[in-house]
Amino acid sequence: MSKLELRAVVQRYGRQTIVSGVDFRLEQGSIACLLGPSGCGKTTLLRCIAGFEEVSGGEIRIHDEVMSRPGYRVPPEKRQVGMVFQDYALFPHLTVEQNVGFGLGSLPSAAKAQRVGELLETVGLGGQGPRFPHELSGGQQQRVALARALAPKPELVLLDEPFSNLDVDLRERLSAEVREILKSEGMTAVLVTHDQHEAFAMADEIGVMYEGRIQQWDSPYNLYHRPANRFVADFVGKGVLVRGAVLDAHHVRIELGVLSSGVPMECSQGCASCGKGCGVEVLLRPDDVIHDDTSPTRAEVIHKAFRGADILYTLRLASGAEVLSLVPSHHNHAIGERIGVRLEADHVIAFRDPG
Repeated sequence: MSKLELRAVVQRYGRQTIVSGVDFRLEQGSIACLLGPSGCGKTTLLRCIAGFEEVSGGEIRIHDEVMSRPGYRVPPEKRQVGMVFQDYALFPHLTVEQNVGFGLGSLPSAAKAQRVGELLETVGLGGQGPRFPHELSGGQQQRVALARALAPKPELVLLDEPFSNLDVDLRERLSAEVREILKSEGMTAVLVTHDQHEAFAMADEIGVMYEGRIQQWDSPYNLYHRPANRFVADFVGKGVLVRGAVLDAHHVRIELGVLSSGVPMECSQGCASCGKGCGVEVLLRPDDVIHDDTSPTRAEVIHKAFRGADILYTLRLASGAEVLSLVPSHHNHAIGERIGVRLEADHVIAFRDPG
């Protein structure tokens, strides 16, 4: 039995369709992420799951019970859903322990105090109960918000851009910590973010959204290595598309060499093995292009981004095409320098050439 199931969910504001026919299922204990750019519909979809908005079409089920369909909506407080907001939404006049225990009003005092104490320990805030939100850092306030959402042991936890107000280092650390907390509590959760690093750090499965639709629902690994379309390939990770020619169903030639594919490729004519050298566009990731001083193939450094242990080089090939290469930072080359490169890709991501 699925913990959460969406069936062809549609949401419209007037004549404008914001969410268009979204389907997915989430099992007990899984953490999912809706990932996409601003305006893609991910937050609207989360609000529909929470019950803050009605749906224009389709159906939302939680624990196999219908929560939303056109003309019917179970109110948020009846859904057993915990919500963690972008701005924390803590009560400033209540202490940390009072915030966490806010949704436990029906419990006896002793049981309530025990649950609050356990959660504060779980989120790393043991002993902080008497303090007020304004006395805490942003990361600590977000932990309080998470503890408050978990306190009633909800069926589902929803997190709406929960780390966007934090600095990059704290965001990365806290996203990994929150995943561990959710897993330790056995919670099922849905995260909304535009940051793929947060998505990869937290989620078991990710739905990449664009223009109101799920473009691909998959594991982080498959989204990076096997994107379903150009949008996913461009949005997830870094890479560039280069022109190639299909040699047969499993081989394509690009400027840097011949790539082998375990999966048959479609050429620009829509066939898999015509052998006519039809055009495709091949996605190259920075780790597919290796710096090699002994290689006869040379590329010009036109941009470099220092990243500590690595440098991300933008390189111009002889044809004028540009590729990216991630190189250990002790190979520090100057703009305009020509360096040796070779191709080392163990998979092929190719799309039909629109030209």
